[in-house]
Amino acid sequence: MCRFNCPARLAMTLVISVFCCHLAHAEIVRIAIAGPFTGAVAQYGDMVKAGALTAIEQINAAGGAAGKKFEAVLLDDACEPKQAVAVANKVVSEGIKFVIGHVCSGSTIPAADIYENEGVVMITPSATALQLTDAKQRQFIFRTIGRDDQQGPAAAKYVIEQLKPQKVAVLHDKQSYGQGMATSVKAALDAARIAVVVFEGIHAGDSDYSAVITKLKSRGVDFVYFGGYHPEMGLLLRQAREQGIKAVFMGPEGVGNKDITAIAGAASEGMLVTLPVDFAADPANAALLMAFAAQKRDPNGPFQMPAYAGVKVIADAIAGAKSSDLAQVAAYLHSHTFKTPIGIVAYDDKGDLKSFKFVVYTWHQDASKTALN
Repeated sequence: MCRFNCPARLAMTLVISVFCCHLAHAEIVRIAIAGPFTGAVAQYGDMVKAGALTAIEQINAAGGAAGKKFEAVLLDDACEPKQAVAVANKVVSEGIKFVIGHVCSGSTIPAADIYENEGVVMITPSATALQLTDAKQRQFIFRTIGRDDQQGPAAAKYVIEQLKPQKVAVLHDKQSYGQGMATSVKAALDAARIAVVVFEGIHAGDSDYSAVITKLKSRGVDFVYFGGYHPEMGLLLRQAREQGIKAVFMGPEGVGNKDITAIAGAASEGMLVTLPVDFAADPANAALLMAFAAQKRDPNGPFQMPAYAGVKVIADAIAGAKSSDLAQVAAYLHSHTFKTPIGIVAYDDKGDLKSFKFVVYTWHQDASKTALN
């Protein structure tokens, strides 16, 4: 995920103690949880925080990792690249070894450059952009989420096989995440010889999309894919319906947020969205749901369980390597598999998951959803 137009803010640092007094003499390993805790997409930062904190608490309560206890440090990047760089430099200067985050692709990519250069292990539970792991050789950068080239084809496959549209518009917000998703979907539609009659970007943060909506109407578009986030998708949906456009709209996990209903109202009914499998519905995670509930945290969202999994694989790698040395932990992550709430995690040479499943859902105006595949 990414967002470039959030206002820059000073990093908000909050150290959360997640271990009891009797653990005071254990070796403490700090884990930064980095993401947007303020701004337009703070909901996604809250999801990551909920998953990571729950994992830290559970691991500490079970004795830690090889006798080491975890301490969380929350760092707000507001989903803004310059602020993410400031956060990454703070992580390095304070000697923090591990990072869960960042959340948005546009902020994750520049931060990852710093972590890689300084040998800090980073696991993002949400950044899907290909550039994160394709642009440079990485040793210390990992994900617990699929890539754009896993999610995009999953969306396109459903469109090609089930919807079979005649005239398609592919829109994006001109940012790393949204443009990457849109490009991936368009490539698959082009290969299937489905006519993409509109392919262009909109400005994130605008309040009036009537110009592009007029274009959709004049071109007779019956399907719209939007790569971006829920604030813009909500406005596109509402304004399109106001102009009488009945096309089906679809987007990636960045639009699958309950707040889209507050923006789009009834127009959000029937929107299609690709999301990770609903890990909270997995019976194997029933006990874990109780741990979330005990702390009054919501486990239902695309990033809570991937964030939990990120902490768990760090803990398992420390235990397996019998060391918190970063090079040894990174090597262990690359060469082993891990049992997590999102299933078996196994990494390729780039630090990407060898497999990850995205599901197509129909969104309802009450913010519920129904799986379609």
